[in-house]
Amino acid sequence: MDIAIADIAALPSAAAQVLAAAGERRVFLFYGEMGAGKTTFIKAICKELGVTDAVSSPTFAIVNEYVSPHGPVYHFDFYRIKSEQEAMDMGYEEYFYSGRYCLVEWPEKIAGLLPSGAVALHLTVSADGGRNVKLDIR
Repeated sequence: MDIAIADIAALPSAAAQVLAAAGERRVFLFYGEMGAGKTTFIKAICKELGVTDAVSSPTFAIVNEYVSPHGPVYHFDFYRIKSEQEAMDMGYEEYFYSGRYCLVEWPEKIAGLLPSGAVALHLTVSADGGRNVKLDIR
């Protein structure tokens, strides 16, 4: 599934499409270069999920927890980790297999630990400055 996001105004619709396409899946993997819009898109998904907390990238904390009507939503940023062992040490399994929403930036840093059935989103910047999202179910 491919979704074109022309501008910020199109984010809510794109987020709703992703959540609908995911069905019961709860782990979302966000791939894209720095500046591709991963955190911005995660903010839109969190808003669709009813999160009212301030959503920001957990670059230094590695994981942020937000409150939603669906239960906790976990937002990960693995950009700064050096090895998969760091994710194992933080107990990633408790999050990924909790049945709760897990939104993961820089999943390629923990490629060997990613669960099957996750929703992979590949974000790219288009020539006109919009964003394209390619959605794959792993």
